[in-house]
Order: sequence, then structure tokens, then C-alpha cells
Amino acid sequence: MSLKAFHLVFVVASVGLCLLMAGWSWGNYRSGGTSGDLMWTVGSAFGAVILLVYGRYFLVKLRNISYL
Repeated sequence: MSLKAFHLVFVVASVGLCLLMAGWSWGNYRSGGTSGDLMWTVGSAFGAVILLVYGRYFLVKLRNISYL
């Protein structure tokens, strides 16, 4: 596995974990949580968006390098 492929797997896993965290903290907020839960939701969702933008930038920058 090349460094490019590993990097993409790591970014995709990180986006998934951010979205999972956002969903979990949103559920806590909806069931009577504090404003801290809402802040975790927004922060995690923002992190997922930033990671998606970074992943797109990474793919465009290294488009000429193979995945093997």
C-alpha cells in the first residue's frame, strides 16, 4: 500500500469518526444535554467538512502518483 493510499484511508476514517462523533453529541444534546454537546456537534461537523476539503486538495495535488 502506497503512502497516498494509506493517507486516503486515514482521511476517510477520520471523516467517518468526526461524523459519528457529531451524531452522538447531537443525540446527547437532543435528549436534554448542555450547550457543550451542541458545541461538540458543530465542531465535529466542521472537522468533517475540513477533512473532506483537505482530502479533495490532496487528491488533486497528487493525481499523477499511483495508488500502488
